Amino acid sequence: MRFLGAFRLVGVCLLMVLVWQVQAWRYGAQLELQSVVHAQALSQQSQAILQQQQAEQAKRLALEQQLNTSDQHHTQELNDAQRNQAALRDRLATADVRLSVLLDTVASGCTVPAAPTASGVVHAAPRARLDPAHAQRIIRITDDGDNALIALRACQAYVQAVAH
Repeated sequence: MRFLGAFRLVGVCLLMVLVWQVQAWRYGAQLELQSVVHAQALSQQSQAILQQQQAEQAKRLALEQQLNTSDQHHTQELNDAQRNQAALRDRLATADVRLSVLLDTVASGCTVPAAPTASGVVHAAPRARLDPAHAQRIIRITDDGDNALIALRACQAYVQAVAH
């Protein structure tokens, strides 16, 4: 009987070791499955983040191209305006063109005759020619105003492009 009791004890111990080993294998399999699921989730998140970064980069590049095109347009517009202003200043300096103003002869009581043309006397509102120095100052003021308007349009286009 002692032998039978020892045999039972050994049998119970082996059964406990076997049960413990099976549970360890099951637990290991569960951990491995969780590890695979976790790795897949991380991979999906990484792919999603990568796609989002690529989309943002594409948006940024499109915006940079749009701003570059807009900048080139406004630079060309500014250059054209400056070229036209320089031509007008040159024409004023060479007396090819003269600035004049309309006179309000009724309000001032002044009777300045209209400037004659090649075909005769003009029957229009009387005009007075501006001094060339004053004309140059007026042209500089309008140049500054034109440049400011072009710069303002460029700033507005930039803000609209960035805001959208």
